[in-house]
Amino acid sequence: MSQTLDEPTVDLPDIPTDVTPEQYADILRSLSQASVDRHFDAFVDVPWDDPDFQVRADDPRWVLPADVDPLGAHPWYRAQSLERQIAIGQWRQANILKVGLQFENILIRGIMQYVFTLPNGSPEYRYLTHEATEECHHTQMFQETVNRIGAPVEGMPWLMRKIAGLLPWAGSAVPYAFFIGVLAGEEPIDHTQKAILRSSSDLPPVLSRIMQIHVAEEARHISFAHHYIRRNAPRLGRREKFVMSLLFPVIMRVLCDVIMVPSKSFRREFGIPRSVMKQLWWRAPESRERLQELFGDVRMLADQAGLRRGRLARLMWRLCRIDGRPSRYRSEPPVSFAAQV
Repeated sequence: MSQTLDEPTVDLPDIPTDVTPEQYADILRSLSQASVDRHFDAFVDVPWDDPDFQVRADDPRWVLPADVDPLGAHPWYRAQSLERQIAIGQWRQANILKVGLQFENILIRGIMQYVFTLPNGSPEYRYLTHEATEECHHTQMFQETVNRIGAPVEGMPWLMRKIAGLLPWAGSAVPYAFFIGVLAGEEPIDHTQKAILRSSSDLPPVLSRIMQIHVAEEARHISFAHHYIRRNAPRLGRREKFVMSLLFPVIMRVLCDVIMVPSKSFRREFGIPRSVMKQLWWRAPESRERLQELFGDVRMLADQAGLRRGRLARLMWRLCRIDGRPSRYRSEPPVSFAAQV
């Protein structure tokens, strides 16, 4: 059944960490019902055969938006020919989508590992299988777009692709760390896609449509991960909570780099100077500010869960360069980013 995007994004208000089992079950029922009432199909809700949804090498709408993408604002990129700007833009968008679908593939398998351990009657089972279904559709529409762009992108770095088969086991072995990793993969992509959709840029319709669908459904997925982490923080032992407080920013930063930083093959393909890459990811002051902005919601969550307390925990956020002011509320819009380097 085809759905529209007219309704507001589903997201539930913040709740205290001492939520009762009944309250938690009610939240999960609301999220599950939202998945029934408002969901999308990769091959029903994206008009792939529409002529305007075709990917063309001469379409200037693929030029990277200067007010959102760091590379799009850089003088080196803006000095390139229009044809080359389009090619670079298509390659970059394709690789971000490829990384996204690879991450969601890991997420789906990790969710299946986790729900396999749940007892009968668990309110998490139904919601998480809804989420896995939606993520399958996301991987389909992302891969279809990558195929149509035609760029030979590989997605995640080589090492991450090699260990990807092991990561889903965290869903059953260390579920708390797994759902922190879920947020580490979801938040940067969601934050970036929202910024692109909020920008004044004229996007290719196929890219705009899949981003709209992804953002609409990711709101539920991110909401669940936030609730899960807050609810289960008090259940951690003292040592486990200390370890999680140190690992939290590390997981966020590592997976952020996997998703956001272009690969070496990208630099070689288009002859991008190494100095440009280093400035944009993440040495220039504007790029460091951009990195911090990606994790405002996550800092808010860490504070709510008591995982940013203590000198060592706060030091780790600073060392990872993702410290800063927490969001006042979920999805608080950041200041528009434009690199001046």
